[in-house]
Amino acid sequence: MTAQLPVAEPADVRRAAGRLIRADGRAFAVVLVLNALAAAAGLVGPWLLGRIIDEVRAGGGVAVVDRLALVILVCALGQLLLARGARYVGYRFGERTLARVREEFVERTLTLPASVVERAGTGDLTARGTADVSAVGTTLRDAGPELLISSVQCLFLLGAVFALDPLLGACAVLAQAGIWLALRWYLRRARTGYLAEGAATSEVAEILTATASGGRTVEAFGLQRRRIAASRDALETSRRTRLYTLYLRTVFFVTVEISFVLPVAVVLLVGGALHERGTVSLGAVVAAALYLRQLESPLDQVLMRVEQLQASSASFARVEGLGRAPRAVPSGSPAPADDRIDVTDVRYSYDRGGEVLRGVDLTVRPGERLAVVGPSGAGKTTLSRLLAGIDAPRSGSVTVGGVPIVDLDPEQLRRQVVLVTQEHHVFLGTVRDNLLIAEPSAGDAELWAALAAVGAEDWVQELPDGLDTELGPDSPHRADGSRAQQLALARVVLADPHTLILDEATALLDPATARHTERALAAVLEGRTVIAIAHRLHTAHDADRVAVMEDGRLTELGTHDSLVAADGAYASLWHSWHGERPGLPGQRPS
Repeated sequence: MTAQLPVAEPADVRRAAGRLIRADGRAFAVVLVLNALAAAAGLVGPWLLGRIIDEVRAGGGVAVVDRLALVILVCALGQLLLARGARYVGYRFGERTLARVREEFVERTLTLPASVVERAGTGDLTARGTADVSAVGTTLRDAGPELLISSVQCLFLLGAVFALDPLLGACAVLAQAGIWLALRWYLRRARTGYLAEGAATSEVAEILTATASGGRTVEAFGLQRRRIAASRDALETSRRTRLYTLYLRTVFFVTVEISFVLPVAVVLLVGGALHERGTVSLGAVVAAALYLRQLESPLDQVLMRVEQLQASSASFARVEGLGRAPRAVPSGSPAPADDRIDVTDVRYSYDRGGEVLRGVDLTVRPGERLAVVGPSGAGKTTLSRLLAGIDAPRSGSVTVGGVPIVDLDPEQLRRQVVLVTQEHHVFLGTVRDNLLIAEPSAGDAELWAALAAVGAEDWVQELPDGLDTELGPDSPHRADGSRAQQLALARVVLADPHTLILDEATALLDPATARHTERALAAVLEGRTVIAIAHRLHTAHDADRVAVMEDGRLTELGTHDSLVAADGAYASLWHSWHGERPGLPGQRPS
């Protein structure tokens, strides 16, 4: 199971909700006022109906009844208009607030360190950005306004019963004890249940995403049964969590529905007894009973929305929890003194595994071309991630110009070191959009120069709209494989870092194109530092120095000729690459 992103505590969720309300406080206040006026208008009808009964019993005529009935009609119309206005303002408030939640989510996501996202998995982040944000939006747009309206109505209706007769009001409140006990039972269990359901949903999304993206690997290694079993386990966990929250809702709502009848029955019985003693009028008893009958609808809405609020609160906790994840270093970090990179006694291990790097020491001089070679699993890629500032060493240090690379803010880091791997993404948009990510201020001449540097100028010129041609999975002009890599390399040229780390950056290019791209990069990056994780040993042959990694250690360091002459691990790899003799046991050229 992946290490999921943090979840916010209830206090954090309440503070976040308060912050969102304050951001649009005027609209929220208007919603409250309109709801209060609508609820007050709704109280007039039952009270006047009680007055009509008392007037008729006292011998009042048709004129009195007509006059009071007209007032009831006017108040009912006023309540309708006020409630409609409250919903309109409430929905607009909800949509604006949802926009803020989404914008904040995207902003926080973009400032997450790559290592945090990788450890959490894209499934968890995707579930939070889709299902959870959608649940929060539904609450802000629908449940929030309805809950406000119904809550105000409940308070006004209960207050009206107390105004008619305090004893009847006390009886009405006591008769609803079952509802409050059921609510207390439900609230003690709901948050945990819905958080577990959200986590299970994230795990299902993560497994499906990993299986779909790695479909060819699954087929190549015959992992279908294993992936199906993992999917079934995740789905079973999700099913159990959903059944548990369904059980909570079933018990809660059944108890509430039974409890709705009791307040009316109690008030009628007690009111009848009081009327017999002459302490309360028949109209007051009828009005109190009508108020309690009216109370059922808003109270039912409140309880339903409270249930929805528990689910959305758990979703909000997951969305807000993104703010508790480790952040990228803020701006204002110290500037490196020069371009020299020093790796000093670096050790690193992943969360659930042994040490991958064991006391690595390395100095990369400015302008140097360094090739890092070694068998699979030797730690080459891990070292490249530390050099690029994606991960921090468990012990030791990786510095550029005397400043730890992980302490550089994102803008500084982008200008210092860039890591290019074989995994590239073509963003929805035009060729121009995909390039301006690296340098938003770049003009067309700079964009074409970057494309020419990586050998992509010709195929981009052949596109119908050139730089303005739309790319993406649904576009007829897709940029997959080698073209995606060339776009990524063009972004690197535009970013113009002083150190470039290539980890299988040309792995998907055919040999001729790869050599052309590497030559173009060599020309463009003249005078800059290049660290290549070499999987084709001609890259090592062309480098100033070669670093040999074995079992997480740096075992050899020197020029190509000196290492071949030393007849050690590198010489073995080199001869094996040329088919002269097999490599060392357990090693293969990579």
